[in-house]
Amino acid sequence: MLAGILVMTALYSVNLHVMGKSNLPMMHTSSIFSWIEGLSAQWSGEGAVTSVLGWRVLIKDLYVMGFCLVGVVLFCVLLWWFFKTNLGTAMRATGDNSQMIRALGVNTRVMIIAGIALSNGFIALSGAILAQYQGFADVQMGIGMMVWGLASVIIGEAIINDNSLGFVIVGAVTGSILFRLLVAIALRWGLNPNDLKIITAVFVFVALILPMVLKKKRSLSLKTTMHA
Repeated sequence: MLAGILVMTALYSVNLHVMGKSNLPMMHTSSIFSWIEGLSAQWSGEGAVTSVLGWRVLIKDLYVMGFCLVGVVLFCVLLWWFFKTNLGTAMRATGDNSQMIRALGVNTRVMIIAGIALSNGFIALSGAILAQYQGFADVQMGIGMMVWGLASVIIGEAIINDNSLGFVIVGAVTGSILFRLLVAIALRWGLNPNDLKIITAVFVFVALILPMVLKKKRSLSLKTTMHA
């Protein structure tokens, strides 16, 4: 924990040196999403609008959403395949029972370092995609993401109560989508954007207590069924 705090503190200065300033505008820079929006303009016309569940949505936003959906599905399949390999299985076993996997001759330190490196690579990739989507990069963009990620995983585990590898991955993605969707709906209904942190804190709190409530409800339902 202490090492992580020290590294994050140092990386703040590293990011400032890499970017050159705290905020880097990218509105007029070619990106993946500018290419997708160009395709949308060619196929559907500039500024084309459609209706989704009563909300007016730009066609280009649907193209972007479709691209992101395909990307997430491919990423999940790739991650599922990797964790089925010998290296991926060793990483999972290191997290579940390090003493057992160490007794089998696996270097757990190497597995931990490899896992952290892999996860940080995915974080960097997602940050790059997010910066292209938003049209700017800010040195403080990642603040609070760890809490949001934790809430997303907890929501996913509460909804998809299955510990198999595939369902764990699907649960994490589902929880992340639902969490961000709840925030977006709250803002869409007219809540003040200045209250975003409060809204997020409420959703995180709900995400923390939701699994306990659902677990208690399942236990009561199981007891009722057994007595019946």
